[in-house]
Amino acid sequence: MKRKWTDKKVLILGLSKSGVAAARYLSEKGADCYITDNKPLQDKDKVLAEELQKEGINIETGSHSEEFINDSYIAITSPGIPPKSEIFQRLKEKNIPIIGEVELAYLEAQSPFIAITGTNGKTTTTYLTSHILSSEYKAPVCGNIGVPPTSLLNENPDYFVCETSSFQLATSPTFRPQIACFLTFTPDHIDWHGGLDNYFEAKTSIFKDYKQPMYAIFSGVDSKIYEFAKQYTGEKFIYAKELDSNCCYIKNNAIYFKRQNEEEIIKLEEIPLVGEHNYQNTMCAITIAKLIGISNEHIKEQIKSFKPVEHRIEYVADISGKSFYNDSKATNPEASFVAIKAFEGKKLTLIAGGRDKNTDLTEFCIQYINKYVTTVILIGEATQRFKENMEKNGFTNIILASSLENAVDISLTLDNEIVLLSPACASYDMFNSYEHRGEVFKEYVKSKL
Repeated sequence: MKRKWTDKKVLILGLSKSGVAAARYLSEKGADCYITDNKPLQDKDKVLAEELQKEGINIETGSHSEEFINDSYIAITSPGIPPKSEIFQRLKEKNIPIIGEVELAYLEAQSPFIAITGTNGKTTTTYLTSHILSSEYKAPVCGNIGVPPTSLLNENPDYFVCETSSFQLATSPTFRPQIACFLTFTPDHIDWHGGLDNYFEAKTSIFKDYKQPMYAIFSGVDSKIYEFAKQYTGEKFIYAKELDSNCCYIKNNAIYFKRQNEEEIIKLEEIPLVGEHNYQNTMCAITIAKLIGISNEHIKEQIKSFKPVEHRIEYVADISGKSFYNDSKATNPEASFVAIKAFEGKKLTLIAGGRDKNTDLTEFCIQYINKYVTTVILIGEATQRFKENMEKNGFTNIILASSLENAVDISLTLDNEIVLLSPACASYDMFNSYEHRGEVFKEYVKSKL
């Protein structure tokens, strides 16, 4: 139910996309909005800050002042601010409630949410789901994907197809989507949550007690998620595993959906996405579409016309008999596992490295590098630790490169079929973001055509 915002003082934490969208929406509804950001104002944000101030939105940077905090009706937080932060503690001491921007959008929306969460696979599944539903509905992507759902509220979509991170779920106390999906679970964001158990708790909070969705969709191949699904008491569907009913699975080189009757949806050879993990993402999207009521014909047509998401095992070009793929979104080893395995049976050059997250590399080296990779080219700050771990675990075909461009040049001299940028690291040692890293890779590869 929508609240009345007229003359209410609302504190927005962070001059981020989600914070700006929330401030603009609430300001339109009559709220007195105050954006506070602890970081100094960056040059790239100066024009935006001036625009917001002209719209009547108050802004401070470099600190969180008492003037901005005092007498706030509610605080809307950006996903990147951890609960253990000083500003959270100050707000709690003053009994000012804190919610995330996704929670705000949910409380204000007139249409249902489809929430897609998991450590990896969220973005592709979210885009594919939106693409399938768009054959019959207005169902834009939003959430952690870079489109704040509050920015869509005035458009009145039929469905919000929302990629939801653990950060967003942790600050969404009443968020109850119509359909919720849990794709994968591997260690990530441990510092933010204060432990692996807390991270899992944030992911599963969307399925608990009064927040249970109308339909829950779980992976049948992720053992931790599947064990959780067995205990789940609401109506659930399992993908990537054949059961007696309520499932989506692969059989005879095709994807089938079964609720009461078994239905063939699409042949694997007709799916434009690469790798087993993408078949799993497709099964999840199909399950959502079937629950919404999209016809099998439209589901198949939309999957066939889907363009893979940028920076996620994205085909770039063929040069001298080598196919180049951009998987810059792989910022942890678990994400790189998925991309590497997608090229099983091929002679593979892996370009990896960047800012080290200091995750355990044992499985990465033994189960994936040794088994699926022909040559590794290392770049960035993580080079030495990655090299030492690979050599310790028996892989020695390693080449060190001075830059991403140098790595591409080296890859062109090797006799391998696939060149995959899948860094297993953050990008911030050499680039502004994983998107920036991927763009540099693609531009340089294409310059060699």
